[in-house]
Amino acid sequence: MAIKHVRSLNSGMTVEEFKEWLMRFDSDGDGRISRHELRQAIRSIGGRFSWWKSARGLRQADANADGFIDDAEIDNLVSFAQKKLGLKIAAG
Repeated sequence: MAIKHVRSLNSGMTVEEFKEWLMRFDSDGDGRISRHELRQAIRSIGGRFSWWKSARGLRQADANADGFIDDAEIDNLVSFAQKKLGLKIAAG
């Protein structure tokens, strides 16, 4: 099952599909993504230096600096994922 998700991430997805995939790592079910949860997501796609990338992704996406990425900040994370993780995410 994980391999299927990695293939769809690499071949492209919509922002909504990216959100759905990302929320699978919301281990505490609070509707927000923490640094640890983001690190797990990056690891799942084979990302190297996940500890560093998760810190950087959180810093770039977390507009209100509360330590979490919520639904209002997800577009910032999409931008980070496209540029720094090489994911293909299309609007719509």
